Amino acid sequence: MSRNREGLSEAVDRIRELRDEYWRSVRVPGTGQELNQSLERAGRVADYFDLAELMCRDALARDESCGTHFREEYQTAEGEAMRNDEDFAYVAAWEFSDADVSTMHQENLEFNNVPPSQRSYK
Repeated sequence: MSRNREGLSEAVDRIRELRDEYWRSVRVPGTGQELNQSLERAGRVADYFDLAELMCRDALARDESCGTHFREEYQTAEGEAMRNDEDFAYVAAWEFSDADVSTMHQENLEFNNVPPSQRSYK
C-alpha cells in the first residue's frame, strides 16, 4: 500500500464532497423527546468524514516515508521507505477549527537510547 501527494489531495477533495452530500441528504428519524440512537449514529458518521480528512491532511504534511506510511515520492533506489528524521521526528496533534482550517501542534521526539534508523522490509 502506498500513497502520493496527488492521490492524497484528491482524497481530501472527495471526502469534502462526500461530507457535503451527507449533510444535504442525511435523514434522522425520531423525536427530541427520547434517546435517539439514530441521531447518535448520524453524528458518528459525520465524525468519520472529519477523521478521514484529517488523516489525509496529516499524511500530506509529512514529506517522507516511514514504516508503513509509504509515500511514493520518498523512496530509496531499491524501493524502500526513505525517512527524514531531521524534519519529521515529532508527534503531531491537530486542533480542529473548521473544515478548511486546522492547526497542527508538534512535540519533538527525543531518542536517547536507540536512534531511529532506516529499515529494510525486503
